[in-house]
Amino acid sequence: MSADALLSRLDGVKQTGPDRWIGRCLAHDDRSPSLAVRELDDGRVLIHCFAGCGVNEILGAAGLDFHALFPVEPVGHGKRVCRPFSPLQVLHCVAFEATLAAVAASNIARGVLMSEEDRQRLHTAAGRINHALEVALGQ
Repeated sequence: MSADALLSRLDGVKQTGPDRWIGRCLAHDDRSPSLAVRELDDGRVLIHCFAGCGVNEILGAAGLDFHALFPVEPVGHGKRVCRPFSPLQVLHCVAFEATLAAVAASNIARGVLMSEEDRQRLHTAAGRINHALEVALGQ
């Protein structure tokens, strides 16, 4: 697939650079564009929702599956992809978010009320842990 198959399903699409766009995410009530789309030279399509929606959620809302992000022709051997974070860095991040969730659970068990800011931060922690899982599973 080319990025066009996904972009044609989005509202508020704006090109931000060569082979790069941003549009409204279909997986949540998006009032301003938060979904970044990039088509690589080899035909693969990368997507990222800055609100935290997962790839499967986005593709499902668009009526597409995971295979839609890859070209029909097999990708040849190219140069090695450099990952932005090492597995150890990811584990440190997940451990921090899990500790935050554990502290929140302990406070709730003791009857301590959470502020709205704390609830939002706990929601962010859950999203980051789920995103790490999706990345680890290659989704």
